[in-house]
Amino acid sequence: MTNSDVPVTNTTEVCEDKPKGWGSLATSTYVKTAIIALLIGYLFRNELRSIFNVWQNDASWSHGFLIPLFSLWFLNQRKKDIAELRPRRSYVGLFLLVLCLVFYPLNLVQFKIGYFSRLVILPVIGSVVLFLGGWRLVKYTWLPICYLIFAVPMPDRLYRGATIPLRKFASMISTLIIDALPDVNAVASGVIINVVHRGQELEPLNVAEACSGMRLLIAFVALGVAMAYLHWRPLWQRGVLLLSTVPIAILCNVIRVTLTGMIYIYGDPKYAKGTYHDMMGIAMLFAAFAMYGGIAWFMSNLFEEDDGSGEPKEEEVIVRRSAS
Repeated sequence: MTNSDVPVTNTTEVCEDKPKGWGSLATSTYVKTAIIALLIGYLFRNELRSIFNVWQNDASWSHGFLIPLFSLWFLNQRKKDIAELRPRRSYVGLFLLVLCLVFYPLNLVQFKIGYFSRLVILPVIGSVVLFLGGWRLVKYTWLPICYLIFAVPMPDRLYRGATIPLRKFASMISTLIIDALPDVNAVASGVIINVVHRGQELEPLNVAEACSGMRLLIAFVALGVAMAYLHWRPLWQRGVLLLSTVPIAILCNVIRVTLTGMIYIYGDPKYAKGTYHDMMGIAMLFAAFAMYGGIAWFMSNLFEEDDGSGEPKEEEVIVRRSAS
């Protein structure tokens, strides 16, 4: 075989076709990112330490450990787009960054709202991304940055204020269901359910703050955002799935309170509190996922995508001709 018969391989084209990833970024990019991360971490060290302590000591915010991991995973889904991006600085980002850095000490001295001191970390990160990478980089990173809001604990007063209507709603609906049971009379008084079983008055059931469903609501909304983002579907379907997380979480909490009341009345009261009560809360998370998956399946099978011609799709038939 002569040299002219040897097939020529274009090495350059093979390299160009290879998908780009984080390894294609320059070392200087990682150095700059590390320096900026250290500076932000040092500036907000007190707030970050406070957030970490809440994650560690408050079960209502224990999901905060997972939120940054989800954000990094979202970011990794766009690694090819980010690696191929040519950064263009936007001085709008610098302007917003200066505003955030001015607001932070002003809030500490003047307004003294602790939640704002924690929350300002997110616009600082967004402003840095906009300044160094431009609007195109923001296009690929806005969701991972905004998603971190689910990891920032709400103020206790605001959190408890939000649990009160949820507790009252769960108490009212659960009372209606329990009152319909045989030999049971139930009356709701705020977050207290007074129960009489077979003429004997039982100890009142208190829909405690842990039973408000707020923990399930926040965690499930965060997971709903993740699921709506990860599974490609029309925008309106994503919106429906995202909005459905709120009523699903509230419904599951009503089921939890109702089942707890039934176990307390007909079974052993020890199964309505402590570890068993916490296990039921975990079971409701699986129930919420089942409802969410059912809605997603229903919408996926309700409509068929068309090609825009208005004609129904016909099945493609492949005909193989035999050699004559």
